[in-house]
Amino acid sequence: MISRLCLLCLICVTTLSAQTATSGGKDEIVRYRATIENVKYLYGVAPAVATIKPGNILEANSLDCFGNALQKPGDSFAQVKGDNPLTGPFFVEGAEPGDTLVVHILDLQVDGKQGVGTFGPGFGAANATHYTPMIETKPLADKMWFYPIDIEKNTATFQALDSNYKVSFPLHPFLGCIGVAPANGEARSSIVPAEFGGNMDAPEVSKGNTLYLPVSVAGALLYFGDGHAAMGDGEVAGSAVEVPMRVSLRLDLLKKKRIDWPRLENENEIMTTGIYRPVDDAVRIAVTELVHWIHEEYSLSDLDAYELCSKVCKLHLTEMVDPNYVVIASMEKKFLPARAAAK
Repeated sequence: MISRLCLLCLICVTTLSAQTATSGGKDEIVRYRATIENVKYLYGVAPAVATIKPGNILEANSLDCFGNALQKPGDSFAQVKGDNPLTGPFFVEGAEPGDTLVVHILDLQVDGKQGVGTFGPGFGAANATHYTPMIETKPLADKMWFYPIDIEKNTATFQALDSNYKVSFPLHPFLGCIGVAPANGEARSSIVPAEFGGNMDAPEVSKGNTLYLPVSVAGALLYFGDGHAAMGDGEVAGSAVEVPMRVSLRLDLLKKKRIDWPRLENENEIMTTGIYRPVDDAVRIAVTELVHWIHEEYSLSDLDAYELCSKVCKLHLTEMVDPNYVVIASMEKKFLPARAAAK
C-alpha cells in the first residue's frame, strides 16, 4: 500500500510536458501539451501533470473523444484506444476538500480543420440500453460523418451519407468533459457525469463563462477533454461535432465555500446542474440547486426563490446519452435582487 506521504509526492509531480512561461504573479501562464501517450480515461486521484497556483492561467490542449484516431472515411472504430481521453490532472495549490474550484474559461479554439460525428449500437437517446431496454428489429450499425470546419466563417458543414444534401451551421466550441477527482477515493470513467463534473456535455462550458466545481481531494485535480465544435440539445445520437481543442483557463479558489454540484455563471445569468437518471430527478437537482444559490447569495427565502424560478427560470437538457443525464437550470440576473456581500 502506498503511504499518504508517497501519494502526495506523486500528485505534486510536474512532468516535463508542462512548463511555466513566466515567474511569480497572478497571471502566470502554465503550458501543457497532451498527447495520446499521456491522456487519462478516469477522473480520480493520480499523479499531477502540473501544479497551478490560484490566479494562474492554464494553456493546454485536448484530443477529441476518439483520441484523434478517426480522420477519414474507412477508418475503423478499432483504432480508438479509449473514450473521451482527458488532459490532466492539474494540481491546484491550496485546494482542499470543502473549497470550490473556480474555472474562468478565457478561450476555446477548435484545433483542426474538421470534426467527426458517429453513432453505434446501444448509444443514443433513441437507442435501447440496459437501463431502458426496447424491442428493436435491428441495432444501429456503426457510422461516422466528417464535418469540414471553416474557422473564418465560424461554421461546420454536414454532408448526408445517403444523399447529396449538405448544410452548414454555426460553431459553438465548448468542453464536453471537465471535472475534478471525486470524493472518497473513487475513480470514475471519462464518460460519466456526476457531482464532480465530468462528461456533462454542457454547451455552457464555453468562452466567457465561469464554472464552479466542488473540491473533494487535496489539489482538486482538474481534468478536461472531449472538445465539441457544435452540438444539439441532448446530444441525441451520441456525439457532437467532436474536435481537438486549444484551451485557456484561469483557475481560482473559493476557500471554505462548499457546493454540492457544478455551477456556472456569466455576466447575465447563473446556472446550476442536475446530473442523474431519470431526467425528472436531474431536473429536481438542478432546480433545487438554483433555489439554494438564490437563497444563499441573493437574499430571497427558499420559497420566494422557488416561486420566482417557476415564473422565469429556464431548463436546458444538455445530454441524455451518458450513464447520467444532465439538465441545467438558469436564471437571468436581471430578475434577481442585488447580490449579498460575501461573508
